[in-house]
Amino acid sequence: MGYIDSFFAEFVSYAWGWQTALLLLGAGVYFSVKTKLKPFRYLGFAFEVLQGKHPSKDEVGEVSHFRALTASLSGTIGLGNIAGVAVSIQLGGPGAIFWMWVTAVFGIATKFFTATLSVLYRETGPDGKPNAGTMYIIKNGLPKYMMPLAYFFAFSGVIAGLPAFQANQVVQLTNDLYFPEVENFSYYAGAFLAALTAAVVLGGLRRIANVSALLVPLMGGLYLVAVLIAVLLNYQQFFPALALIVTEAFSFDSAVVGGLVGVILTGIKRGAFSNEAGIGTEALIHGAAKTSSPVKQGLIAMTGPIFDTLIMCTLTAVIILISGVYQASDSQGVSLTSEAFLATLGPVGPIILFVCVVSFGLSTIFTYSYYGSSCAKFLFGEKSVKIYQYIFIIFVFIFSITSLDLALNVIDSAFAMMAIPTLIASIWLAPKVIEQSDKYFSSLKR
Repeated sequence: MGYIDSFFAEFVSYAWGWQTALLLLGAGVYFSVKTKLKPFRYLGFAFEVLQGKHPSKDEVGEVSHFRALTASLSGTIGLGNIAGVAVSIQLGGPGAIFWMWVTAVFGIATKFFTATLSVLYRETGPDGKPNAGTMYIIKNGLPKYMMPLAYFFAFSGVIAGLPAFQANQVVQLTNDLYFPEVENFSYYAGAFLAALTAAVVLGGLRRIANVSALLVPLMGGLYLVAVLIAVLLNYQQFFPALALIVTEAFSFDSAVVGGLVGVILTGIKRGAFSNEAGIGTEALIHGAAKTSSPVKQGLIAMTGPIFDTLIMCTLTAVIILISGVYQASDSQGVSLTSEAFLATLGPVGPIILFVCVVSFGLSTIFTYSYYGSSCAKFLFGEKSVKIYQYIFIIFVFIFSITSLDLALNVIDSAFAMMAIPTLIASIWLAPKVIEQSDKYFSSLKR
């Protein structure tokens, strides 16, 4: 594993340089300005649609607005908000959270564009189900000579779809809390997790969406209640924690590596992992939604960064900062968050966190299998889906026994590669989104 570890550690340092960070943030700013902030002005309407209001009879797709959002959120709300925040603070200091906020704010507009384009350029397969994602946006929206970008995205998506971080952190927390003395526990847990994954992912998107629709709201609610109680119990430290995030965002010596640039890059990288805006994963799932308008689904998609980064990540960060464990502990990732829950909520804290991590981890693993299999189908055809799913199940086991660093570096590398074609295509086709948006918003005023 040593050579593989070194390769991905070296690769991710190049993949997540200032160029990628600038592309992500710059695209979000461009989309916000291009729409004259219209998506932000229609946030209230987006939440109404999410609640089932404003239905249309002519909706075409495979899953509902709500199930598309929960399936997408299951890939973002969860370990990215629980373990990813801990990693962000460890590597970039408290100030890295500020840059996660920045990615989320501009990520709202980015998700609006990518999801709208995914519905606009999706295809209907021989089975009557929609095929969607950045690769279809490029195939059907860009000139033919841009097709290599579609294949590049799909290849990257096959790698990004592997359950690296999720499987690793679910097994790590289970081992830490309940089986610290069991030798080779990760092997047993990895095998069990792989079997459980097989039972769901082989059932296709509908089963994944149904499981996510059940787990995400339920566990999201439980996690939200737990962190709010922890904040209330330590309310005097809440605003100082927020102030620390802001002041450290511009500190030259809070990051482990890279000074101020290290703080910014860590925050943007972990922000991208948290809300996935501009990565292209959201286009894969939202493109399959039942909707009467691409813009309508774009509005639904853009609520994601609000839930997963601005709310969930912030609360997790505050708990870690209030507890002070990030300054004294050698624990990594989800284990650090568990110590923070123990410090702020007592013995019940890690138990609540364990339930949420397992539920979030499973729903994320299930959703990622759909991401990867969709990309495999684009590259190799329908028959490759089952093959990819079996490979995926094997990698659930493999990543259960690897290091956290390798798991993070694999997914970070693939996400960086996915972002490049996604944002190039979205910027290229921005006028199409503006045209569709103007028509849709004008129709709402009639």
